[in-house]
Amino acid sequence: MAKEIVKQNDSIGRTLAVVVILCLVCSVIVAGAAVGLKPRQEVQKLLDKQRNILVVADLAQGKLDQEQVQSLFESRIEPRLLDLHSGEFVAGDVAAFDAAHAAKDPETSIALTPEQDVANIRRRSNLAEVYLVKNEQGGISQIVLPVYGNGLWSVMYAFVAVGVDGDTIKGLTFYEHGETPGLGGEIENPLWRAKWVGKQLFNEQGKPAMRVVKGSANPNDPHAVDGLSGATLTANGVQHIFDFWMGENGYGPFLQRVREGALNNG
Repeated sequence: MAKEIVKQNDSIGRTLAVVVILCLVCSVIVAGAAVGLKPRQEVQKLLDKQRNILVVADLAQGKLDQEQVQSLFESRIEPRLLDLHSGEFVAGDVAAFDAAHAAKDPETSIALTPEQDVANIRRRSNLAEVYLVKNEQGGISQIVLPVYGNGLWSVMYAFVAVGVDGDTIKGLTFYEHGETPGLGGEIENPLWRAKWVGKQLFNEQGKPAMRVVKGSANPNDPHAVDGLSGATLTANGVQHIFDFWMGENGYGPFLQRVREGALNNG
C-alpha cells in the first residue's frame, strides 16, 4: 500500500515537473518571438501612420506599397514639433518624439481640469507633432493635425488636414478606434468623412464652430455636418474632439498664428 502511494506521488510530481518545464519553454518562445518581431512591428506601425497622413492629405492615389509610401512621405511631408501653449514650432528630434509617452509624463504634459477636458483625455502633452504638406513646387499646401478623444467605447484617433488659411478642413480620417461597426464605426465611412471637406473650423470671432448635428445638416452651413444615425455618443465624442483640439488648449494658438500668416514666415 505504501509503495503504491509513493508511486502515485512520484507520478504527480513528474506530471507537475513536465507542466512547469513546458510553461517555461513556451514562455521563452513567446518572449523571444515578441522581441524578434518588435522591430518589424515598429516599422509597420510607422508605415501605417505615414499612409494615413498621405490619405488625409489626398496624396495616396490607389494602393501604395511600402517603398512608395515612404518615398512619397519623405518628398511631400515635413514633420515639425509644435509647442501647443505658444503655437510656435520648436527644435527637436521629431522621429524620437512619442506623444503618448509625453502625455503621461507630468514633466512633459499638463493635467486638464474637468472644464478643459471636454475630450476626456485627462492630460495633454506640451508638444505635438504636426505635418506640413508640400505641393510639387515645395510650398506648403496643407497642415495635418493629429487629434484624439473618447467616444462611446474607445479612444478615437484621427488626422485632420487644414488649409493654409488655418480654417478650412481639407480632409479627415479616423485611423484607430473601437466604436461599434455599422453605428459609431461609421466615422470611417468615406461618404461621411467627405462631408467635412470644405467646412470652416472657426467663426468670425475665431472660436471653434464645427458642429456635428443630429440628423441632417444644412449643406449651406459652413460649420455643420450630419450626425451619425444610432450613434449619438460617438458623434458627441467627435464633437468634443474638435471642441478641444481646435480650442485654446489644443491647436487654437497655432491656427490663430497660421491665420495671421505665420506659415509665410517659415
